[in-house]
Amino acid sequence: MTRPLKIAFAGLGTVGGGVVKALQKRSEILEARAGRPLEIVGMCARSRHKSRGFEVTNWVDDPQALAAGDADVIVELIGGEDGPALALSEAALESGKHVVTANKALLARHGAHLAALAESKGLALRFEAAVAGGIPIVKSLRESLIAYGVVTVRGILNGTCNYILTQMEATGRSFEEVLSDAQHLGYAEADPTLDVGGGDTAHKLALLAGLAFGMTPDLDHMPVEGIAHISPEDIAFAREFGYRIKLLGIAKATAQGIDQRVQPAMVKAGTPLADVDGAFNAVMAVANDAGPFFFEGRGAGEAPTANAVIADLVDIARGNMGPAFGIPAHSLISLSPAPAGSAVSAFYLRFQVLDVPGVLAEIAGHLAKWRVSIESMIQRGRAPSEAVSIVMITHETKHADVQRALKTIALSDKVIAPPCMIPMEAR
Repeated sequence: MTRPLKIAFAGLGTVGGGVVKALQKRSEILEARAGRPLEIVGMCARSRHKSRGFEVTNWVDDPQALAAGDADVIVELIGGEDGPALALSEAALESGKHVVTANKALLARHGAHLAALAESKGLALRFEAAVAGGIPIVKSLRESLIAYGVVTVRGILNGTCNYILTQMEATGRSFEEVLSDAQHLGYAEADPTLDVGGGDTAHKLALLAGLAFGMTPDLDHMPVEGIAHISPEDIAFAREFGYRIKLLGIAKATAQGIDQRVQPAMVKAGTPLADVDGAFNAVMAVANDAGPFFFEGRGAGEAPTANAVIADLVDIARGNMGPAFGIPAHSLISLSPAPAGSAVSAFYLRFQVLDVPGVLAEIAGHLAKWRVSIESMIQRGRAPSEAVSIVMITHETKHADVQRALKTIALSDKVIAPPCMIPMEAR
């Protein structure tokens, strides 16, 4: 009989529990796929006695003990970019054990280091579940989309944000109201900052950019903007112009360097990314002459994410030991970032102003000074001296020029709130 692949789990929450249940219930078909049995030889979590819906076996109290045990693979599902997760991953690799993880924060900060350690030991570091849940985007970028090179990756990488924006559009309610409902339904954490602030998307984008461009994941040169400032008014105006607002992670190879950013963006209605609703994730990768490739699926949840972890385990069982980021860790390049503000696009601008004579001319003058030209505009007035919105779509221009113009416009005594600026993505 072929020797089993021995697996130990650190973390038995939604994802870990889902993997264990699948391994216990579908052992025969998974053995056939892997070419050998997949055997659980260790488990560790915060609480041993919590009801989990599966049999808890081979328990240890300290996750570090898993690294010293007889497992072939450690599945790290603890979370966090440092602390026990990093210590366990390093100890596992040092002791000759493969590592499978869903920990995007850990890999965004330490992925290149862990990849180098794994390769030095002839081991696998796998992380399909760390990005976009059940969508096989990591394997696709690492192994499939390689012939012509990837020039752009853009995606909806956080289901919480996409759910909130979808519900705001459907109901007309505010961000705060929809967020409260999302927390009640379990779509958002009690502290949603990492999600709605864009940090979770940034971790995932750093990994996708590393895979796409053969570089060390880099969070330090990535502007990150969340969705808390998006209003129902912005969403309604977007619809009027034929767009939908999505939180995107974007990484592009440009002549000036790699442009990577997280931001709300206007996406043309009817295009693949615009049509992604609810808690779903999606990624579009443009591979030069091979064209665009679009991936969509559930970005979180027990079954989709457990499926991604098991796919990595089956790969290891089959002996697939390629580099974690597609090329040897020593060949990963450091990010050469595009200059800040150099990204070029059209922009949606909204100004909340007093409805008094001269305000439009003043705004237009400041925009013209910074070479920002207007393509279309909506202005709806009410009674004198009351606040109204002026909404503009610009022609393509540099991000930095628009920011400079808005900084000046915000100083006007006729502008009563910070201007809203949202870049527009054509597809």
